[in-house]
Amino acid sequence: MHRHLLTEDLTEKEVLLEYLEELMMRPSPTGMTYDVEKYVQETIKEFGAGSVRMNKGGIICPVCEGDHPLVLTAHLDTLGAMVRAVKDNGRLRYVKIGGFTDNALENENVQVHTSSGRCISGTVQSVHASRHVWGDTSEERRSDETLEIVLDERTHSRAETEALGIRSGDFISFDPRFTVTESGFIKSRFLDDKAAAAVLMSLVRDIHFGEIRPKRGVTVVFTCWEEIGHGASSLYTLPCEDLIAVDMGCVGGDLNGDEEKVSICFKDKAGPYEYFLTRELADRCERLGVAYATDIYPSYSSDTNAALHAGMDARFACVGMGVFASHGYERTHMMSLMGLKALLRDCIEHVELEDGGETA
Repeated sequence: MHRHLLTEDLTEKEVLLEYLEELMMRPSPTGMTYDVEKYVQETIKEFGAGSVRMNKGGIICPVCEGDHPLVLTAHLDTLGAMVRAVKDNGRLRYVKIGGFTDNALENENVQVHTSSGRCISGTVQSVHASRHVWGDTSEERRSDETLEIVLDERTHSRAETEALGIRSGDFISFDPRFTVTESGFIKSRFLDDKAAAAVLMSLVRDIHFGEIRPKRGVTVVFTCWEEIGHGASSLYTLPCEDLIAVDMGCVGGDLNGDEEKVSICFKDKAGPYEYFLTRELADRCERLGVAYATDIYPSYSSDTNAALHAGMDARFACVGMGVFASHGYERTHMMSLMGLKALLRDCIEHVELEDGGETA
């Protein structure tokens, strides 16, 4: 860590941003998440909390035992790519990991992670990159056939690139370009879902220091395969009454959310979320004075879907920070992150019963 977050007198916002920046520094396209998992696990250990790494990847942190068990999930894996082929000109053809548009990748700086451990930088460029050579190519459809990765190495042939140790199957990560503005906006790739992971880490920290006093059992899970659909599929054996996927909230079009609000998803492409829990989350926001929006995301899914399909019997919901330009160069605001943390803290400290009362 840049600073020792267990001992220094830092504000809540500073701690959260520190975790977020540390997460962003560790590339973690789906399938290559070990380094970021190690960081999360070592940080949780500093809190005195135990954790278990799942065989397939992902971390289960049983924070405290108790009735009405709550499971909170956020995913550490991000969008990325792999080397599909080394081209005759020494440049790379890629294949995508996760669902993003190729347009969002053009002109991005990348790192190619070779099997030897070496990282080689490059840039995603159009095969017709120069207007002075090719004229106007703005109408050309962007794809893995019209874009290529130009390596920052002296290579002009397939043989020369392969001599660098690059081969098909090597992972490719994108530069997150993490930035925090004076006005409180956070711009970066992979706010989906490292911003939520940072919130959960800060909650575990606060429980460790006694700043949050849970009134129920709490398990925090960091999954690693959400972007391809089976992140939380192993969680169905956990004791769980309420399962909340903490993930990005979508912004744009006819949706109600924005970067300064907490987003509550009432339905995604898999169907509606559990009636009572989603409305309970909205009621909690009202009571806390947290700015929020309820929305339907037609092209979205979360870790709850994987857990439910695997057999978990629990109420389920999805809540997160509002994120603009999702699966691109994303943006959220500190207000949304702090509101999200306040909401989740309330879920941990106050259990609402079906008759409208609370636990003692």
